This record gives sequence, C-alpha cells and structure tokens, in this order.
Amino acid sequence: MREKRLWSWGNNRAGQLGDGTWADVRTTATAVLGLSGAEVVSIAAGGFGTAFGHGLALLADGTVRSWGANGSGQLGDGTVLSHNAPGPVVHLAGVVAIAAGGTHSLALLADQSVLAWGRNNCGQLGNGASADSSVPVRVEGLDTVTAIAAGLHHSLALREDGTVWAWGHNHNGQLGDGTWAARNVPALVSGLSGVTQIAAGASHNLALAGPPRNGAMIMAWGNNASGQLGDNSTTSRSTPVRTRGTFSGEVARIAAGANHSAAVTGTDHALHTWGRNTSGQLGAATTKNQATPVPVPGLRGIQLVAAGREHTLALLADTTVRCWGNNCSGQLGNGTTTDSSTPVTTELSGVDELAAPVGGDFSLAK
Repeated sequence: MREKRLWSWGNNRAGQLGDGTWADVRTTATAVLGLSGAEVVSIAAGGFGTAFGHGLALLADGTVRSWGANGSGQLGDGTVLSHNAPGPVVHLAGVVAIAAGGTHSLALLADQSVLAWGRNNCGQLGNGASADSSVPVRVEGLDTVTAIAAGLHHSLALREDGTVWAWGHNHNGQLGDGTWAARNVPALVSGLSGVTQIAAGASHNLALAGPPRNGAMIMAWGNNASGQLGDNSTTSRSTPVRTRGTFSGEVARIAAGANHSAAVTGTDHALHTWGRNTSGQLGAATTKNQATPVPVPGLRGIQLVAAGREHTLALLADTTVRCWGNNCSGQLGNGTTTDSSTPVTTELSGVDELAAPVGGDFSLAK
C-alpha cells in the first residue's frame, strides 16, 4: 500500500493536478504537493472544458487549499492567477464541506451558512450580484444548510428540514423551480421533501428523498437530452421527476457527471448508471445512451462513486479504485489514454474518497 497521500491524474494543462508542474497529462496517479492524505478531510474537483479544472482540499483545521485554473477567481486566493500547487483560500475558516463547479467553488461553514467564490455570470455565487469574486462571499438567505453541491454554472444546498435550494444558470430547468430563468439568490426546488443527499451535474441534479416503504426515491431535474434524469425520456424538466430505476435494496449513494448519473445500492453495494454514454462512461460495455438505470456488471462492494465530464470512478470495499469512460487525458489512471466502456484498475489502494469534475477530465483520490 502506498503512503497515505492526496493523489491526482488526468489533464493538467491548468495545473489542476496540483503536483507543481504544467505537464500536459498524467496517466497514473501523482501526488498533490504539500498535502498528506492524513490531514485532508475532504476533496472536490471542478472544471469547465477538457483543458481546465481546479481542485479543493478541506483540511482538519477547517481551512481550504485550492489549485489549478483561476481565471474567474475560483481558487479564492484574491487573484485570478492559476497555480499548480495548493495555496490557501483567503478569509475562510470553520469549513465543514466543500464543492467545486465549472469555474466556481462553495464552502459550508460550521454555522450552517454557505460561502461562494469564482465565476458569477449566471448568479452561481448566490450573493444577489453578477460580478465574479476572487474571495469568498456569503450566499444570501441560507441557513441551517447540511450539504452543498455545485454544477457547471449553478449551485445547490440541502437544508436540515429536507428541502433543497438552487441558484445560478437555469437554461435547462436545473434550478427546479418550475421556470427557466436564472437566479442570483437561492430559490426553493419545487415538490421535494425529506431529502437526505444531493448531487449536481453539469446542468441536471439528483436528490435522494424518502424513504417511503419501498426505499428512498431518486428525484431528478434539469437537462435530460441524454436520459440523465432516468425517467425513460429525453425531455428536460424544470421540476423534479422520479428516476425509474429498479434497485436491489435502498439507494445509499448518488452522483452526477456532466450528462450521466449513478447510484450505489446499500444492500449489495452494486452500481447503476444512466444518461450519456458516448465514451462508455456508464461502464456497461456499450456506448449507447440509457434513459433508465442499468447495472454496471462485475462490480460489487462499491463504497463511493464520482462522475466527471465523461468518466466515472468507483471506490471498492478493499480501498482500490476502478475507472471507466473517456480517457483522452489519462483520467482513468491506468497508464493509457484509451477509452474503456468497462471498469479498469488503477494502481491505487488505501483510498477513502474520490472526486471528479462535472466539466473536466481529471481525477482526485485521498
């Protein structure tokens, strides 16, 4: 087993691997500089396009480190200069959770408020403005927040009362409020209650709600051009609809990539995926899109799943990592740049968390 470190692989043209280089791609894991896996509590990966991305690491002391692309201030260091090694996000302490979008970032504080920084052209910072910010600003009107998620140009928050709030871009109905209008402050997602988990894709979202007697429901809304809502259609939705999957046991985890979705079942720890599959990111040995969930064959003991632009990662019970989908930048971490529609093995072990950007082509693990 390798030393406990923070690892990265894939596209590095903006320094998003944090290894102190601008190497074009890395096809196997490289260590992020200056951060041990033991001091990192949580990780997040953001990105917009194949060549840009940024990483975040939440440390045990409640501060955050960032690295990679910074043209919109998404690193939160008070500049718009990219850097290829971690540096501190300024004016930030008491953080308990982080999220990274296309070109913006979020932090949940211990007082259950939310801060945001980076690109704000669609209101994704939620501060009532449209100007970018290279330092954290407070999201307006949110309290008692328990979880956060960031899409390409929008943001989500789950409150302790089980409701979900959204802000930012809304061209595909991803705010879930029944409209197609962008919002620069949080708005209530319609018709959701009892939500326990949220996930944000590029322009669609998932929520785990319930549980009713037959297990928790996956609700989905936003862009559905590739079937990523899982409701057996390709019609985008501005309010949540139920994903039509038949799962063995209750759903334990959900994840959303750019245009695909994933769910881990809690009984057999199996994985189901749906949506866009042009690069094999569903892991089902085909490249055919799927409008309802399909099982990823041959994988059991899955603990976590993360989804990127066109690739997917899974953490197994033995602490090893499997990856599949697009591999143009080595984001599958198996030493090649060959796409795979079935899971491939990385050399990592001792892993307990994964992250992938909804709009980018790199991967993080700790």
